Amino acid sequence: MDTHLAEVGKGRETTSTTSNPTIGDLDYATSVFVRARPGLLKIANRIVGNANEAEDVIQETWLRWQGASGRVVTNPRALLRTITVRLAINVVQSGWRRRESCATPWLPEQVDTHATPEAVAERQDTVERAVLLLMQTLTPRQRAAFVLRQGFGYPYGRISEILHLSIANARQQVTRARQRLAKNDHTQPVDAVAYRRLVQAVLAAARSGDLTHLESVLVADADSCPKLLR
Repeated sequence: MDTHLAEVGKGRETTSTTSNPTIGDLDYATSVFVRARPGLLKIANRIVGNANEAEDVIQETWLRWQGASGRVVTNPRALLRTITVRLAINVVQSGWRRRESCATPWLPEQVDTHATPEAVAERQDTVERAVLLLMQTLTPRQRAAFVLRQGFGYPYGRISEILHLSIANARQQVTRARQRLAKNDHTQPVDAVAYRRLVQAVLAAARSGDLTHLESVLVADADSCPKLLR
């Protein structure tokens, strides 16, 4: 794989403005991956905090990218970012599971275009149950910080900007969220409209890799609540 990446990275451009290459076109897939790799490595490093594990994540991203043969992708970079984020989060979560006995909500895996209708329904059900638990247990601000950090690997600096918090406070929101989820004894009423809106935003973010709408939904929920409930 490395030899082929090097050859394509030196200058081959196989994308065309008049066609839609598929990932099954190995030269096209490799060229896209080579250009995206430095940014993907930064994302993986930021999430897992370990250079060797980040390299492993990127290698697995390449294998997943190759494995999606025959698929037409309109935004390859977004898909690669989403795959990388999810794989890196899996690495972090695996470490947590080795150290902690408590379970945390699962957020959606990268969409599999070959998944059966039953698998798609099961994935959506998992997301719905996870979001329900978050809304029953966490304050809107804790929920926003937790989803951005654990669900999509945001750095604390970015979370602080989105939620208008200090970095220390952003970290505290995530810590408190984990503690409350571990206890799971804070049941709150859930607004049906807000619940459905957040489920759809999480699923859309996992599908497309575009997190702008999810950010806006989380911020709107946090800003709309009384100050004592944030």
